[in-house]
Amino acid sequence: MLEGPLRIDQETSAAEPQHESAPINLKAFVLACIGQLMPDDHAGLAKSFEQDYLRRYRQNFSAVENISRALDSYLSKPQKEDIYLVELSRQLQLSNIELLTIALALAVEEDPMVGRAIAFIQAPVGGSRPTLGLLQSALELVANEEQAQWVAGSIVSGMAIQCGVLNILNIGAPLPEQTIQIPAPLALALGNRNFIWPGTTFVASESMAVLPDSIRSQAEKQALSLLNQPKSILVIRSASMREARSVASCIGDGMQLEPVFSNSDPALLKGLGALCLIRKRLPVFEYSLAPSEVKQVPDLPGYGGARLVIIGPDGNVESQTGSILQWNIPIPNKEERRTLWEAYLGDAELADRLATDHVHSCGRIMQLAQLSQREARLNQRSKPNLDDIRQASWSTEEGNLGSLAQAITARIPDEALVLPRNTGQELFHLLQRCRSRESLDDELGVTLKSRYQMGVRTLLVGPSGTGKTLAASWIATRLGLPLYRVDIASVVSKYIGETEKNLATLLAKAEQTEIVLLFDEADSLFGKRTDIKDANDRHANSQTNYLLQRIELYKGIVLLTSNSRGRFDSAFTRRLDKVIEFSLPTPEERRALWQSHLGDKHQLSMKQLNQLSLSSELAGGHIRNAVLSAAVQAKTNHRPICFDDIVIGLESEYRKLGRQIPAEIGRYQKRNRIVER
Repeated sequence: MLEGPLRIDQETSAAEPQHESAPINLKAFVLACIGQLMPDDHAGLAKSFEQDYLRRYRQNFSAVENISRALDSYLSKPQKEDIYLVELSRQLQLSNIELLTIALALAVEEDPMVGRAIAFIQAPVGGSRPTLGLLQSALELVANEEQAQWVAGSIVSGMAIQCGVLNILNIGAPLPEQTIQIPAPLALALGNRNFIWPGTTFVASESMAVLPDSIRSQAEKQALSLLNQPKSILVIRSASMREARSVASCIGDGMQLEPVFSNSDPALLKGLGALCLIRKRLPVFEYSLAPSEVKQVPDLPGYGGARLVIIGPDGNVESQTGSILQWNIPIPNKEERRTLWEAYLGDAELADRLATDHVHSCGRIMQLAQLSQREARLNQRSKPNLDDIRQASWSTEEGNLGSLAQAITARIPDEALVLPRNTGQELFHLLQRCRSRESLDDELGVTLKSRYQMGVRTLLVGPSGTGKTLAASWIATRLGLPLYRVDIASVVSKYIGETEKNLATLLAKAEQTEIVLLFDEADSLFGKRTDIKDANDRHANSQTNYLLQRIELYKGIVLLTSNSRGRFDSAFTRRLDKVIEFSLPTPEERRALWQSHLGDKHQLSMKQLNQLSLSSELAGGHIRNAVLSAAVQAKTNHRPICFDDIVIGLESEYRKLGRQIPAEIGRYQKRNRIVER
């Protein structure tokens, strides 16, 4: 037994030995305990460097009567290098045995001589990391009466192991031979060094989006609420990961904690709770969830603070501990968007136009501003203009939507759209609705305001080839937004739940990037529900129900096309803002279509155009195909398009339709045949 009192200097907060030796700290305490296992010096006994090393620490405490009381006295005012470890022990309510075990495991990672000494004293069973057998023998000096009976058992069942502060490496070995290790990132953190916990990331502040005052103010309120509700969970919903991370960082600032982001398996995060305690970190979990998917939030044993969860519009989370709060990050208002655009671009006029025409989130504004600056440099301009912004928008969507949708890049001018007057007026009203969708409810009644959704859903219905897709491109062109046609084959899956998940992913990404979505042949997705006769019918109806609900909550612009409105469920029709009919063109409209497709460099007379308009009752899509076929004939013969070329194209179109070309065109062709040389 060590004898003599241990003197504690209150000014230096360190135990001072009676002779020159190693400094007094937790490492010294535990090595002194291990040093007691060394045999006494005997004449003629060979000495090793490891023996001298351990005896030095043992002699350092030779005058101490009760090492357990000395340890308690030291812990009241530890050395600077032990502050993190002592604070961790206090918060996790660890025993002195566990504290010294952690100190020894930490010393092994920091000082190679400690590992050599442990390997020496454990030979031939153990290695350079301490075994439970060694700890059983050495730490009886600091154990209370109950622990002294089985020190190893108190370590194995203690909070340090449960929280992942300590790991057992060879759990299948006999208990005395099992080896103790401290996770390397935690060792670095306790040593006040840089570290990265496996499966987590720290996001640099320069990659964060600038938040408007309204969102920042709400984030500060959320931070205050979390401080007053230990173990609570805040679910942050946003389609933009960058925006959500910025909000999480703002909440962390309000709590004086640094966020650490993770989407890893919970098994990799064992010990993260301890790290968050000692280094003041805020755990943030990031998940991409399907509509009906529920994710369990890791509990992080030993950690009693708040947790944040970042997810998209769909899915949900649950937890075994703590209350769950929800926050959907709002879109900044027009004035806030203008301020953000101007901050990034330095152009007040352009910022005002972008804020007026587009409803973007904070993360999206930052992304487009950065990409547009790159576009400007490529075009040798000092500052981005509107074209650079639009090109940046197109370039980002290509990767965002993957295989779920394909871009329709055509820009359609007003003169290219040839439609009946009523249809044109309906499209113009739709354009106005899209432009005013953000503030449409400002001066309306409370009943409408309480349920208003800024999304716009329109069905374009009519026979094939009547210009529905062309009209969708015209709408996107006038709005200055990218248009994407949804690939129904990629969205629909035979596996239960996959269709809903694909559509949820598509809508979430489209919502965040503000694009116009086009569902061609939409009745294949949003068709009528059927009577339930078997499990397949039940699944199909369930899928349709989800699609109807999700499309109603969508905040963007959706255009759907179909050949017949009768194929849609009545509940879906109610959810539409507009249904625009596209009919077959009249003779006057067909003449305008022929002229707009042919252009000026052709050899058809007005009489021939009139004859085509009167006799060929075709939609604009068929006229387009006929003109393209005629152009091939004309180009092959190195001349402008003539009437015979058009007739060849019409014959091809009528064959596709399974019909005969009108006799009037055939007779007119014979009377006006042009002989080719």
